[in-house]
Amino acid sequence: MDKIKVLFVCMGNICRSPLAHGLFEHRVKEVGLDDRITIDSAGTHAYHVGNQPDPRSQQTALRHGIDLSSQRARQVVVSDFENFDYVIAMDRDNHTILSEKCPGQYRHKLKLFMEFAPQLTEREVPDPYYGGESGFELVYQLIDAASNGLMADIEQRHL
Repeated sequence: MDKIKVLFVCMGNICRSPLAHGLFEHRVKEVGLDDRITIDSAGTHAYHVGNQPDPRSQQTALRHGIDLSSQRARQVVVSDFENFDYVIAMDRDNHTILSEKCPGQYRHKLKLFMEFAPQLTEREVPDPYYGGESGFELVYQLIDAASNGLMADIEQRHL
């Protein structure tokens, strides 16, 4: 059986998408599905290609027992739309950019991450880059909530 492939996308791939990548990967391992689900992250822009996640993202993740230090930023490429089952944008701006790059036959794979947390009022994961530590913790909490819904969606549709 093919692996389910999930790609998290933000602007530069150093704040939000690495946190989502690390948290969801951790969750997948906890439930023993790491042989069935593959996770990656990317950015819509090439600002930080090759860099580790922002130190504030790494610190936030470490407070929750998750190590992001092996991740490196990369930019979304057209083949990602074919290769991944879920291409998940953190906000509407990045969703729009992805929609413009995405071949029509793969548009059904594009999602806003907060669609998986309908119980919350937030519809986007805000960019914490220009803020303080509390913004990164908020992002972590939103990602955590949406990850529960994403896991349920994968289990319902694919497992």
